[in-house]
Amino acid sequence: MFTGIVEQIGTVEDVSDSAIGRRVVLSAPGVGDMRIGASISVNGVCLTAVETGQDMVVVDVIPETLQRSNLGSLVRGNQVNLERPMLASGRFDGHIVQGHVDGVGTIADIDRDSDGSVVMTVDTAEELRHYLVEKGSVTIDGVSLTVASLTDTGLRVALIPHSLEVTTLGLRNPGDTVNLEMDVLAKYVERLLRAP
Repeated sequence: MFTGIVEQIGTVEDVSDSAIGRRVVLSAPGVGDMRIGASISVNGVCLTAVETGQDMVVVDVIPETLQRSNLGSLVRGNQVNLERPMLASGRFDGHIVQGHVDGVGTIADIDRDSDGSVVMTVDTAEELRHYLVEKGSVTIDGVSLTVASLTDTGLRVALIPHSLEVTTLGLRNPGDTVNLEMDVLAKYVERLLRAP
């Protein structure tokens, strides 16, 4: 389980096709001490470390993940949000994030304020919108955020300068795709209400 509090930004060093999808080599200070088999959230997607080295981790991305997320568009030099799983003894700073991306959204607008904050509008598929509630939780590219308001085609989130500096959301532009994970509690409630 993750919290959506990004630990650091990593850099894509290499992307190559593999027998099971894609292999991605990521560099970031400190990730090399991960053990093989450990989980890591990459832009909100829970992946498994298959190789590690000094300040480097390698992950495999299978076709299901490539289709459901924006990881299929990664190229060398891209920056990604990284978070390791929460320790059982850790502080719960964000919200419950599984790293199971529900789909992608498209940034429709970025409204920059003079104080350095941003209101980002994200459009998403209709089947995901019913999980969104104003002031509820959503994960965008692995970042735990609060839904500021709803639109007819998606949502708006308000981003403070700190969030823009320590995550890749500060690098995003209109037209970019972002990974979305809806609040797992909303999904369980929906399932229970549909039960016979």
